[in-house]
Amino acid sequence: MAETSIEWTDATWNPVAGCTILTAGCTNCYAMRMAARLEAMGSEKYLGLTRKSGGRAKWTGKITLDWKALDTPAKWSKPRLVFVNSMSDLFHSAVPPDFIAEVWKTMEATPQHTYQILTKRPDRMSEVLSGSQFKALPNVWLGTSVEDGRVIHRLDELRSVPAAVRFVSFEPLIGSVAGADLTGIHWAIVGGESGPDARHMEPEWVHEIERACRRYSTAFFFKQWGGRNKKVTGRELNGKTYDEMPLVSRL
Repeated sequence: MAETSIEWTDATWNPVAGCTILTAGCTNCYAMRMAARLEAMGSEKYLGLTRKSGGRAKWTGKITLDWKALDTPAKWSKPRLVFVNSMSDLFHSAVPPDFIAEVWKTMEATPQHTYQILTKRPDRMSEVLSGSQFKALPNVWLGTSVEDGRVIHRLDELRSVPAAVRFVSFEPLIGSVAGADLTGIHWAIVGGESGPDARHMEPEWVHEIERACRRYSTAFFFKQWGGRNKKVTGRELNGKTYDEMPLVSRL
């Protein structure tokens, strides 16, 4: 478990590490840089997960299943909001359903914690979770990332999955998602890309989402404007901070 500076959660838990670049939102993924740094520090878990390309760390496609990490949440005494796999995607094609089932068992056995699972592969999430060994858990939130209009279909795939809370992360928001249908989506996180190669986020793209949230009664969380230095650009929208959270009992 790692304490985190991510504004919408308390801690991260990574039973899986490693990933593959999938769409435009993955181009400047912070987890690639972090994985390379951890490997350089001697962490066996992150060995071979990235390679240098154009002077930057890129995913190799190798996946590490950390069986030892499955027991970690049971050791936490304080209830937490837990972001699952900040350094990977639980529904990557290389993660076997049997391992996902073990993650599910851990979450079911630790109902004091609330788990937030975010994927760029909601189609596989829907397929895997249709298996008989899975059931919707009241302490598990399921979400997908949508960076622009080209992948807005992920919302439809997310809606097909039973969940206590369904959420979408519009981060990094690199294009308009005007007309997004948030039916059945309980929470929306919005954020601009940050870091040395951050792409620009137009204010109107943010306002489009905020208006959609009001229309669909979806909780709205504005994470950051992003840019090279996210601390400078801050988190205020319309002169205020938006930290709305979803209702926690939706089953």
